[in-house]
Amino acid sequence: MALITRPGEPIVAQVDTGTAALVPDADRRDGWTLFVDNTAQSYVHLADPTHLEFRYVRRIAAIIDAAAPAGAPLRVLHLGGGALTLPRYVEATRPGSTQRVIENDRKLYALVRRVLPLPPGDLRVRIADACHAVAALKPDTFDLIITDVYQGDRMPPGATTAAFSVHVARALRPGGLYAANLLDTPAYTFTDTQTLAARAEFADVCLIADDDFDRRAGQHNVVLAAVTAPGPLPMDGLARGLNGSPKSRLMHGADLAGPIGKARPRAGAPGKPRR
Repeated sequence: MALITRPGEPIVAQVDTGTAALVPDADRRDGWTLFVDNTAQSYVHLADPTHLEFRYVRRIAAIIDAAAPAGAPLRVLHLGGGALTLPRYVEATRPGSTQRVIENDRKLYALVRRVLPLPPGDLRVRIADACHAVAALKPDTFDLIITDVYQGDRMPPGATTAAFSVHVARALRPGGLYAANLLDTPAYTFTDTQTLAARAEFADVCLIADDDFDRRAGQHNVVLAAVTAPGPLPMDGLARGLNGSPKSRLMHGADLAGPIGKARPRAGAPGKPRR
């Protein structure tokens, strides 16, 4: 792995999934952006883990905030690790939480761990394929599961199936929450598919996106939130957490019968591990 030779230089290394670069923030001390093959994957502020640079990450944080009373510890599973932005956020806002991370890229995790010290607390990272690992989870284990698993700009096929939703729902306790980052483009067929798969397994589902996501071309992050029975989702808490700028659109109930929510979920089982 490459080393910093001068302050402000990025750290570049070959990892299992491509070329990773940890780039220091020129404007904010202790801020770092993780790129993999020139795509921004994570932003971490070591001095203030509650500073969340990416919009979709702030929306997932709103789900974390609404999952339990403020400060209450949670049992959280993160499918996809990156630079561990959200595990750092959970530890900062809910100390005493139990967190497990499934990350497929061993060399990437080694780079992150070497350059960006891990937060304290009960945090364990396992190198494994998320699609395979989720199928082996014990029932009623977690309060919250977060999926942000990508190969470039696509989820692994196994993480997009109806069976994946079945396994996630089974691993959550009654009333547990699920959050997933969906990267999509108009006409949002992938989001349709994932929404219907979630609605088949969860008691309540909503989507969170930029207010004008359906009026702009290009890729957009849509965050899916779902709750196991007995629902419903903590909509008041989610709405409070999404009050900041830029404006968010929260789609729930009848809203999901509109342009988003018409596709059929894909059949199939989670993929086998690639190792």
